[in-house]
Amino acid sequence: MRRLLGTVAAFAAVLGGTLAVASPAQAAPTLRFHSAQYDSPGKDTRSNKSRNAEWIALVNTGKKAVNLKGWSIKEKGGRVYTFGSVSIPAKGGKIYLHTGKGTNTKTHVYWNSGNYLWNNTGDTATLRKPDKKTQDTCSWGNKKGRTKIAC
Repeated sequence: MRRLLGTVAAFAAVLGGTLAVASPAQAAPTLRFHSAQYDSPGKDTRSNKSRNAEWIALVNTGKKAVNLKGWSIKEKGGRVYTFGSVSIPAKGGKIYLHTGKGTNTKTHVYWNSGNYLWNNTGDTATLRKPDKKTQDTCSWGNKKGRTKIAC
């Protein structure tokens, strides 16, 4: 492999070009935000059902499951949800974090908030590793009539 890369780099140099090789640090994160339902459908009744219709989802595109223990999601206002011992499967596995109260399962976890968390007019969610370093962000602005986004 090194020999092949060296040959390609030498060939690119002869042609006057450059060769950019992506490092693992530059690759897209395998655990990232997938989508968000930041405004629960219908009238905001402040009921638990309405709050749970507000959610944000993560996807794992990597080849290995990821244990989310210690990972967190922070909203722009400073509120933080920290995951317990739950794993997200590899190759497209998803997990949904709902705003309201509920019983956690393998694919749905609950912030247990008595209030809505995500601002309909614009907000930012930050996915943080256990060491508090940012893994990914998802932001939205005031999109009239739009209540769900792909991150």
